[in-house]
Amino acid sequence: MPESSRDIHLRIGREELVIRQRYQVISIANDVLIGLWFLIGSFMFFSDALMTTGTWLFVIGSVEMLIRPVIRLIRHLHLQRLRSPATVGDDSFDY
Repeated sequence: MPESSRDIHLRIGREELVIRQRYQVISIANDVLIGLWFLIGSFMFFSDALMTTGTWLFVIGSVEMLIRPVIRLIRHLHLQRLRSPATVGDDSFDY
């Protein structure tokens, strides 16, 4: 049988699925906040009086962008604690 037609079987427990879903919701909420900070900050740049506040919203959005990889790292470490020693390091299906 050719390599490309072999089936892949993944074993994911209920607890792992719940953890993945929770971190996915946190990540989506973070992305929405990033968009809001940058959108509101952009509109504030149309007014000289609001430009400083708009700049601060850009800074907040930038900090939230730094939070993205932190969320992924924490999720990865959380999932790693659940896995058996035989599967640790097998992140080929982890996003």
